[in-house]
Amino acid sequence: MHRTRLIPTLLVATVLTIASFAPASGMPQIQAAPDRPAGEGDGPFDRLILRAATLIDGTGAPPFGPVDIVVEGNRIVDIVSVGAPDVPINPNRRPEARASDRVLELEGHYVLPGFVDLHGHLGGTPQGTPAEYVLKLWMGHGITTSADPGSGNGIGWTLEHKRRSEANEITAPRLLPSATFGQGWDQPISTPQQARNWVNEIGDLGSHGIKFFGLRPDIMEAALDEADKRDLYTTMHHAQLNVAWMDVLDSARLGLTSMQHWYGLPEALFTDRTLQNYPLDYNYNDEQDRFSEAGRLWAQAAPPYSDHWNAVMNELLEIDFTIVPTFHAYETTRDFMRMARAEWHEEHTLPSLWRFYEPNRVAHASYWFYWGTEEEVAWKNNYRLWMTFINEYKNRGGRVAVGTDSGYSYNLYGFSFVREMELLREAGFHPLEVIQAATLKGAEALGVADQVGTIEVGKMADFVVVDENPLANLKVLYGIGAVKLTLDNEVVRVGGVKYTIKDGIIFDAPQLLADVRAMVREAKDREGFEITQPGRGPFR
Repeated sequence: MHRTRLIPTLLVATVLTIASFAPASGMPQIQAAPDRPAGEGDGPFDRLILRAATLIDGTGAPPFGPVDIVVEGNRIVDIVSVGAPDVPINPNRRPEARASDRVLELEGHYVLPGFVDLHGHLGGTPQGTPAEYVLKLWMGHGITTSADPGSGNGIGWTLEHKRRSEANEITAPRLLPSATFGQGWDQPISTPQQARNWVNEIGDLGSHGIKFFGLRPDIMEAALDEADKRDLYTTMHHAQLNVAWMDVLDSARLGLTSMQHWYGLPEALFTDRTLQNYPLDYNYNDEQDRFSEAGRLWAQAAPPYSDHWNAVMNELLEIDFTIVPTFHAYETTRDFMRMARAEWHEEHTLPSLWRFYEPNRVAHASYWFYWGTEEEVAWKNNYRLWMTFINEYKNRGGRVAVGTDSGYSYNLYGFSFVREMELLREAGFHPLEVIQAATLKGAEALGVADQVGTIEVGKMADFVVVDENPLANLKVLYGIGAVKLTLDNEVVRVGGVKYTIKDGIIFDAPQLLADVRAMVREAKDREGFEITQPGRGPFR
C-alpha cells in the first residue's frame, strides 16, 4: 500500500537553510528574524539579583515583598523576603552582592512570571508581518513563551526559529510550535493508519504538538491516540465545517487536551437540536454569514447552570480539559469602532496589517461587509453567555489559559495579550486569577510548568518587571501605558513593561517597542501610507 510521507524538505530541515522551510502550499514565507544584535539584551550573568521588588509569583498567592530574587545563569536559585513595606530593609537579611554580580534595584516595582501565550502566530504572509516585528511586540509586552498553533509559515521554519530562540540568537520568547494536522504531506490523510504515521513523523521532527480543525471521528481517534503515546500537546479549533461530526465534548473524550476559541462548545451544550440554526441561504465562505451567525450561537445552547450545562462542564472538568477562549480575537464583532481605532494602532500597526484588517471579501476575518448594530448586539449577548461558562469553569477548578490569535480583526500582537487579560477580568476573574491564566495555567497546558509559569526556585529566569501595580490596573501592562492625572492636574502615561527578562537576559521592553514604531514609520514613509477610515479616506 502506498504510504504518504512528509515532504523531504521537512525531513531534512536540520541541514537545510530557512529558505527550505516554506509551507507545503508553496506560499512565500514571511521575513525571518534577524540575529540578535550586540547590546540588545543584557546577560545572562553568572549571578543576577533583583532587589526589593514586590513579587506576584503566578501561583495565585497574593503579592508579597520586598523580596530579593537571585538568578544564576538562566535559573532562579533563591527568593528571599527581606522585610515589609515602608520599613527599612535590614541589610543582614539580603543576599550579598559580589563585585561581579549584576544588580537591578527594583524598589517600588512589581515582578511577575514571564507571560505564556497559547495562541501566538509568528506573523503571516497575508498580513505582511516580518518575524522581528511580531517577536518584539511580544517581548515588549512580557511574553516569554509562545505556542504557535498550526505553524502557518511551515513547521520546519518555525522549528528553526524555536532553535534560534533557545540559543538566544534572536530576540524572542521561547517558541513551542504545533503543526496543523496533515501539514507537510503531499496528499490528504484519509485513513487512521495514515493519521498515526503522520503523528509519528511530526513528533520525530520535533513539533511540540498538533492543532486540529476537525476530522472524521475514526481518523481523529487514531491521531489523538498516537499523540498521547508521543506525549504531544493537542489543541483544536472545532471548525464549523466539521463540528457536526465532533463537538468539544466528543473530542475531549477521545483525548484532546485543549480547545481554542469557542467553536464546538455551544454545540456540546445543545439540548433541542444537533446543529446550529443556519439560515437556509447561509454560505460558510461568506465570512459575514459565518461570523454574524456565530454571534447567535450561544443563545441556542443550554442556559447557564441548567442540568445539561452542568453535565457538560462537569465532564470536561473530570477530563482535565484546558480552554483557551481567545476572547479578544472576536472583540471587533461587538465593538467595531473601538477596535478599529484602538490607540496603539497608529504607531504600532504596519500598513500591510491595516490593509489586511479593512473590509475585504477575500481576506480572512475582514468580514465587515455591512457590520451593524444588530450584529454587535447579538455578539454582546454571545459574550455574556460565553464569559459565564468560562468564569464558572475556572471557579470549579477548570484550567483556563490566555491565547491571543493576533494578526486578524484589528487584533495586534502583544497588545492583544493584555487586552485578553482585561477580558478575563470582565468575565469575573480576580486579577490574581488573570495572572494565573496568563502564566501558570498556560504552562500547565503546554506541559512545561516544571520550567516556566511561576517564579520558584529551580525554574527558568523569566520575569516581567513593571513599575505600577498591575493588579490594580491591568492597563499598566500595555506598551503605551495607562493614562493618569497627577495631583498637579497633569496628564501623564504610567506603566508599560519596563524589563522583560527571558533566560536571565534583561531586555529593555520600551526600546523593543520603539524598534517596532521605527519599523512602522519606515514602512509608512516608503509606501506613502496614510491611515484611512473605511469608505471615508485618510484621517486628518
